[in-house]
Amino acid sequence: MTTILVTPRATEKAYRLVTAQNTYVFDVPTTANKQQIVAAVEAQYENVKVASIKTVVQSGKSIRFSRGKNRYPGTTTRQNTKKAYVTLSEGKIKVFEQEETKEKK
Repeated sequence: MTTILVTPRATEKAYRLVTAQNTYVFDVPTTANKQQIVAAVEAQYENVKVASIKTVVQSGKSIRFSRGKNRYPGTTTRQNTKKAYVTLSEGKIKVFEQEETKEKK
């Protein structure tokens, strides 16, 4: 079994899902399946138990490019990306944690 690298996605929606539903959003390779993603999350983060997982493939949007001054501009697409929404039953992942500092006036 090959090991895959999952990276947490730091967006406002991902932060809202963590606080409300204990669901974490990860960027994963497009070739990875759900079993590989679960194994990678449990191996990469300690004391974590995965309850459920949902995956989404976001297709790359098409972009235009120019082949010169007078030539017809061509079109191509960006790479597809895959996101995994992982809900945990046990444990927490420290993605958005930061030290709280109190300001004294």
